[in-house]
Amino acid sequence: MKLDILAFGAHPDDVELGCSGTIAKEIALGKKVGIIDLTRGELGTRGSVEIRNSESAKASEILGISARENLDMRDGFFVNDEAHQMKIIQMLRKYQPEIVLCNAIDDRHIDHGKGSKLVSDSCFLSGLRMIETSLDGENQVAWRPKVVYHYIQWKNLEPDLVVDISGFMDVKMESILAYSSQFYNPNTNEPESPISSKNFLDSVKYRAQDLGRIVGVDYAEGFTVERYLTVNSLSDLK
Repeated sequence: MKLDILAFGAHPDDVELGCSGTIAKEIALGKKVGIIDLTRGELGTRGSVEIRNSESAKASEILGISARENLDMRDGFFVNDEAHQMKIIQMLRKYQPEIVLCNAIDDRHIDHGKGSKLVSDSCFLSGLRMIETSLDGENQVAWRPKVVYHYIQWKNLEPDLVVDISGFMDVKMESILAYSSQFYNPNTNEPESPISSKNFLDSVKYRAQDLGRIVGVDYAEGFTVERYLTVNSLSDLK
C-alpha cells in the first residue's frame, strides 16, 4: 500500500498529540496516511501495554488512517544504529510515503529526540539502492521521502511552518482522549505523570489556539523542517 504521509512516533500517543489535526485534515482532503509507533510505551507511568494497544487502535479508528504498525523497539532504550534503522527503512520502502512526520528534534523525553534522529537518518538511507532489504520474502526497492517534518511536543520549539487545523481540533482532541489511561482523570488511582495533569491536557488546545492566533486562524499545528521550503511563487504564501 502506497501512502501519501507516514507519521512516526516513539510512543503510541506521540503522533496524536503532535500532529493529529494535520493528519485528520489531510485525510479529509483525500490523502492516505499511516502511523508507525516505534515502541509500545511499556515504561509509561500509567496503564499497560495491553491498554495502550487498545487505545492506539481506538485512536486510529477515530482518525481514519489507512495503516498502523508497531516496531516493538525497547521503550527508553532504543538507539540510532543499523539494526533499528533497517526496521525503519523496511517501513519506508513498504509504504513509500512522499511526506514523513516524526518526533520533535529536541524534547523533555529522551526517546523523542532519539526517535526524531533515527527516523530522519533512516529516510536518507532508505534512498540508497545498495542497501538491500526484504519484507515477507520479497526484495524491496529503494525509496526516499521528499520531505521530513518534525512535529512539536513538550517544549515550545519555534516552528518553521504551521498548518491550519481549524475544523479539525475536535477530532484531534478525540484521538488524544482515546488514550484515557494516560491523561487527566480526577477519579483515577493511577500515579501522577507530567502528562496526566489538567493543565497539560488544556495546553494541547491553547497551544493550537496560540499558533492559530499568530497566523490568523482558529487552530494550528507547528513543525520544524530539515531543509528550505520551496514555493512556486510568493502568491502561494499566506
